[in-house]
Amino acid sequence: MRKLWTAAPAAAVLAAVATHDLVQRRHAILRNFPVLGHARFLLESVGPELRQYIVAGNDEERPFSRDQRRWVYASAKLQNNYFGFGSDNDFEHTDGNVIVHHRTFGRAYPTHGAVGQDARLPSAKVLGGPRGRRHAFRPESVVNVSGMSYGSLSGNAIEAINRGAAAAGCLHNTGEGAVSRYHRNGADLIFQIGTAYFGCRDDEGRFSLPRLKELVDSTPIRALEIKLSQGAKPGLGGVLPAAKVSAEIARTRGVPEGVDCLSPSRHSEFGDVDSMLDFVELLADETGLPVGIKSAVGDLGFWRDLAEAMSGGARGVDFISIDGGEGGTGASPLIFTDAVSLPFRLGFSRVYAEFARRGIHENVTFIGAGKLGLPDNAVVAFALGADMVSVAREAMLAVGCIQAQKCHTGECPTGVATQNPWLAHGLDPASKAERVTNYVKTLRRDLLKVSETCGVEHPALIGPDAVEILEAQGAGQLLDQVYGYEPGWGFPSARDREEIVAIMSALPEEETRTEGPPETAESGEQGDDAAGDLSAE
Repeated sequence: MRKLWTAAPAAAVLAAVATHDLVQRRHAILRNFPVLGHARFLLESVGPELRQYIVAGNDEERPFSRDQRRWVYASAKLQNNYFGFGSDNDFEHTDGNVIVHHRTFGRAYPTHGAVGQDARLPSAKVLGGPRGRRHAFRPESVVNVSGMSYGSLSGNAIEAINRGAAAAGCLHNTGEGAVSRYHRNGADLIFQIGTAYFGCRDDEGRFSLPRLKELVDSTPIRALEIKLSQGAKPGLGGVLPAAKVSAEIARTRGVPEGVDCLSPSRHSEFGDVDSMLDFVELLADETGLPVGIKSAVGDLGFWRDLAEAMSGGARGVDFISIDGGEGGTGASPLIFTDAVSLPFRLGFSRVYAEFARRGIHENVTFIGAGKLGLPDNAVVAFALGADMVSVAREAMLAVGCIQAQKCHTGECPTGVATQNPWLAHGLDPASKAERVTNYVKTLRRDLLKVSETCGVEHPALIGPDAVEILEAQGAGQLLDQVYGYEPGWGFPSARDREEIVAIMSALPEEETRTEGPPETAESGEQGDDAAGDLSAE
């Protein structure tokens, strides 16, 4: 009798669900299979998680494979990030595998980046130096954090990244959503100027130079980046739904609270290369800061016009950030995510070539983005001529992202890409900041070790003739052959090369113990379980 009494409520609930399913008209599956049909929607909702942890192989999951995520997580937690039993890449049957050519003998003896050392890697170029900007500087780190706005990411995530960037000595790009209080935790900033001019706009939404100068005077901004487009949504303006536009976000961006926050697809301050360069020089003259542009790559006509306009020397950008089409920190329609703008290697090499043909590539700092927070991808970027790389999703992984792919819903379960207070409160900025620091330093260490394996002192000195792209086991081509590079392309100027070699040679062999993960599972406090750890927590 007691069992029947206990079962009655459950039966009533099932009957109510079945009745609802039979009556509703939105879902054919539920009308045809009441109650049972809900299992289909449950499986669909947890599909990404099932593939990540149960179904997918080590190299299958996209956009970041199991191996790639495990490397980031282990690096961020100072766990053993080594992989045992050999590579699981399919060299026999697949194309596109990257092979770095190590050298038996080289001028760089592998002393930096060893256990117990902090892999310091300053840029080989002075940002703004060739154009004589008043506040030109040499970035302390070739690895920096790419633009992700407060609004797209939670305040706690932004704070964790900013604190971590400060401890790692790298630059933190604000994204187009202006400078929030979460960006003011110690890191030097690159202020991104988007099409809506958030943070430097007047009451009508137009660009305001006085407000920009006020911001620069009160914030640790080291450079200005004019955002033309980004890899995840090239040619589209941004949209922050009204539900996400809280009072704090509204104050930060200078927009009304509770109203859809829209960014136009193009800038209103300029409409061609000539007027854009006028705008660049205005910003540089008024602030003294290096000024650059960020863009995905599509039509090459813009880049030819820009390189041609800069070849005269009177006006020009100080840096160019190339975002690959595989970038993904902005939600967008599937057609834009998958099929608009070139992937990084193609886009970057084509843009670089336009400047190299005119002999002005040495006067521009080239920054790459688009899954370059992984050592193999970053090495390819440097070999193609990148001077620095920016990391975005990899920084998100370091602060706890589990690749749930719910960024566009506001329901990020780890509190990274959400404005839900309950979800965001689970992300502790202090502890996650340490993981960002660990990840950046570990990536720099790996880049330094690979450089010295190639016989050079710095990743910017790895040329396109040192990296090969395999076509299964039948053939391979060096990067300069694949992308049509001419002799001498892919390197800083002779003077910059001499300076960075002198800087790297002067670094002391005994450095502070802020090194990355232990070399073996037996060393390090957390090394024992890291070989199979896929947890972001």
